[in-house]
Amino acid sequence: MDLPAQLSSLLPAGAVLTGDDMSAYLQDWWGRQTGSALFVTLPKTTEDVAAIVRACANAGHAIVPQGGRTGLTGAGVPGAGDRPPVILSLSRMRSIRKIDAINGSIDVDAGCVLSDVQSAAIAADRLFPVSLGAEGSCQIGGIISTNAGGTNVLRYGTTRENVLGLEVVLPDGMIWNGMKALRKDNSGYALRHMFIGAEGTLGIVTGAVLKLHSLPKAHATAWVGVSDRELALRLLNRLQSCCGERLTTFELMNAEQLASVIAHRPVVASPADAAWHLLIELADMSAPEFLSEMLLAALGAAMNAGEILDAVIAQNGIQRDNFWALRHGTADANRNVGHLLPADISVPVSAVPQFLNTASAAVRNRFPGAQIVVVSHMGDGNVHFGVRFSHRDWSSHDDPGGTEVAVRTIMNDCADALGGSFTAEHGIGRKLADELRTRSDEAGYQSMQRLKKVFDPHGTMNPGCVLREHDQLS
Repeated sequence: MDLPAQLSSLLPAGAVLTGDDMSAYLQDWWGRQTGSALFVTLPKTTEDVAAIVRACANAGHAIVPQGGRTGLTGAGVPGAGDRPPVILSLSRMRSIRKIDAINGSIDVDAGCVLSDVQSAAIAADRLFPVSLGAEGSCQIGGIISTNAGGTNVLRYGTTRENVLGLEVVLPDGMIWNGMKALRKDNSGYALRHMFIGAEGTLGIVTGAVLKLHSLPKAHATAWVGVSDRELALRLLNRLQSCCGERLTTFELMNAEQLASVIAHRPVVASPADAAWHLLIELADMSAPEFLSEMLLAALGAAMNAGEILDAVIAQNGIQRDNFWALRHGTADANRNVGHLLPADISVPVSAVPQFLNTASAAVRNRFPGAQIVVVSHMGDGNVHFGVRFSHRDWSSHDDPGGTEVAVRTIMNDCADALGGSFTAEHGIGRKLADELRTRSDEAGYQSMQRLKKVFDPHGTMNPGCVLREHDQLS
């Protein structure tokens, strides 16, 4: 019996896709990365996943785990090599297993969509704080496997800091049950951290215990215009001093990026006229009037000090939603306006203005006709720096691959010079595996190779992702 037939006999009806039925699973969200697969599997339970992994291991077939396919570095998209892998999509594993509001935890399947988990938490008067533009389609297993960041890292940390326990199917098909909802547990190695950010290369996350927080009862949200990024940094320092942990959001965007969003979604207008824009939000359990007065006082002092040009505080939920629509509209706008070469950079918060200055100058010197679009989680030092070409200019490039490498090199060299990272929240995937090898400390890279060898000795788990396939230790 061939492998598809074998798995069809083990799994629920319709859980094995072949031929044209696989097409939706063979490319990323941008439509730029495509690959091939033997077939696609759609398990419904952890035991189904284990059965698939065991069968593939016995047959010597590689597996590419797949979440919502919203990643930007190709971790969930199969390569185009001579031996197509089996795709294992977790999209049918969507159960909310348990909510413990008093403990502040929620147990979920890895295929749960992030927005569904957020809604389940709110129904229990709690908050799951990881929030990103793709939250309506990305899946919990995917955000764990990439250690996703988003717009709330300033206050709540990355996904890693909001995971208490995991359930993982290992490369031989064994199931590791680490679904503990504990804040303190020193019983040996913290194995969950091996799988958070591993992008499916060490095992397949099938379940998670996530940390919940108190649900804020009030928000104060403002859209602020500033003349330059140094003044934005000064405002951040002011707000942290006067508002403390109530400051949950401090997002920076340049005028070019904002114009792209408005052109793509003309129903939403710009609240301010400035070279740089900030989305700022406070949240806590206070009365709304208290937060608004606190934010108004801070922005008033900043205005008097010449740090800001203009500020609009949201007067109701609709206006707040409109501000957030401008921020969350960047991804769709960038996908539809020109050809964007994006970078996901992290530098110390204090170095964000310097990075923007040096990177912008280097890009304009090399590619004077390109447009620079910036959106930054400035409060945590993450900069999404995009170099955009018109479709006409891009189609006329003699060496588009060389241009992409040149842009990436400029960005990453500027980040390195400031003690930064070439990937902040998007992970490595297949796209940046060479970059990881080139820019890693040798001892660190060899340690990753050894770890991969211990967990996945036959190299069947998402080969070519994170570590280059030919770097697998023999």
